[in-house]
Amino acid sequence: MLEGMYTAAAGLAAQQQRLDALSNDVANVSTVGYQRMRVAFRDLVYTASGPGGQPGVMEGSGAAVSTIGRGGTGASLENTGNSLDVAIQGDGYLQVTQPDGTTALTRAGSLSIDSQRRLLANGLPLQPPVQVPNGVDETKLAIAPDGAVTSADGQAVGTIRLFSVRSPDRLQAIGGNLLLPTQASGAATPAGAATTLQQGVLETSDVDMADVMSDMVMTQRNYSMASQAIKTQDQMAEIANGVKR
Repeated sequence: MLEGMYTAAAGLAAQQQRLDALSNDVANVSTVGYQRMRVAFRDLVYTASGPGGQPGVMEGSGAAVSTIGRGGTGASLENTGNSLDVAIQGDGYLQVTQPDGTTALTRAGSLSIDSQRRLLANGLPLQPPVQVPNGVDETKLAIAPDGAVTSADGQAVGTIRLFSVRSPDRLQAIGGNLLLPTQASGAATPAGAATTLQQGVLETSDVDMADVMSDMVMTQRNYSMASQAIKTQDQMAEIANGVKR
């Protein structure tokens, strides 16, 4: 009888993880360059039916979350007219340096300049760095599709490098719209020529609120069903104990 309770509890935990992922998507519906979370499930081990069971019948042990990855389906572009706003065309990322010196990836293309005249993405310095010389008006910078940055008079400033990974959906989110390569995603390598930048626009979040809300309702119902299954198992155990006494 306890097997049924364990199975329901496994389903309960899996639905809770999916609900957490959907809640995170809702919280980032307006985040620039955000990619929705994708949750996949797998069956837990199946075993032969116990004594008194039907011949050839296998009993499952519930479900569990197998992967939590990124959507990567792409989002619409918003025209801002800001010279420091860029959108990545294709499956690529900007690479930034974190305060601890490690690197991370982001698709947030709302660039800015710090006190050292370095270009920042998501508030962190680009890696490799791009330094804007003193006297150069950052509001008039030109950013080419290949990432080349030039001033209004044609002076070369630097190049914004783009990076890609083998399996983008397996990148690890660490908060702050930052992603880390994992063994499953593969290391970050320079992106191919097909991945480019578009200046003056921003990539919006790829979260579709209609889809998220419908998924959330379905997940809550599944969670409720698993919870009810646990309650039923508990009542059955109570009846069995009463009969034994």
